[in-house]
Amino acid sequence: MIRVDNVSQTFIGRRGAAVEALRNINLQVAEGEFVAAVGRSGCGKSTLLRLIAGLIAPTSGQVSIAGVPVHKPLREVGMMFQSPALLPWRSVLDNVLLPVEIFGWHRAKHRQHAHELLDMVGLKDFGKKLPHELSGGMQQRVALCRALIARPRVLLMDEPFSALDALTRAELAVELQRIHMELRATIVFVTHSVQEAVLLADRVAVMTARPGRVREIVSVDIPRPRSFGLNAHMDEVAICTARLHDLLLSNETEPESIPIGRHWAA
Repeated sequence: MIRVDNVSQTFIGRRGAAVEALRNINLQVAEGEFVAAVGRSGCGKSTLLRLIAGLIAPTSGQVSIAGVPVHKPLREVGMMFQSPALLPWRSVLDNVLLPVEIFGWHRAKHRQHAHELLDMVGLKDFGKKLPHELSGGMQQRVALCRALIARPRVLLMDEPFSALDALTRAELAVELQRIHMELRATIVFVTHSVQEAVLLADRVAVMTARPGRVREIVSVDIPRPRSFGLNAHMDEVAICTARLHDLLLSNETEPESIPIGRHWAA
């Protein structure tokens, strides 16, 4: 579904100095797969997501979705950011329907779908509320509904739960796992949390420090549904979590020659 082929990204700073954010990134994500990207701050995780979304063009290499080169944002790609970015004067329902208006789609045809999405995330009775009347976790649920309103084949998520308290973050991660199992969208999820990556992902791409490269791809072969609490697969969770921590804490910056885990064709 998603192919990132030998992509590099260099930005020009204020004083004309070149800043190499990503170098020779290769990544393939199968249809319906959930891939998380983890790495230190500044390693280029968010830049990689923006390249896949078509928000910026790579300095070199190519990104494609379903065989189509990405040169601009695509309708079949939804995106969530750290901040829910809801319009404060619009109701919850109207915020969910915002992409419908932006793209000039028929509002009435999507209104029922918006109600179904709000019901799915536990906000059935909040459609008429304004954003300031919701908690931070509820606002992110609204943002998720907005990202899903166009029934995207691909969902890109840039640390969407990082600003939330630990309990709310855990609750939303479990909720996202359930939604992914139900909708089977292809998801690329950027996070600093190793726990979050292990809970959610089929595979985890561990990135090096800047310039970001994929050092290793780790498979998370743990049956779903997964949870942060006591469960029958705690040993597997501990082993996978320890492996990711070891990779992130290592001083080595060169990518591994042979990443472990599954490798998919698009």
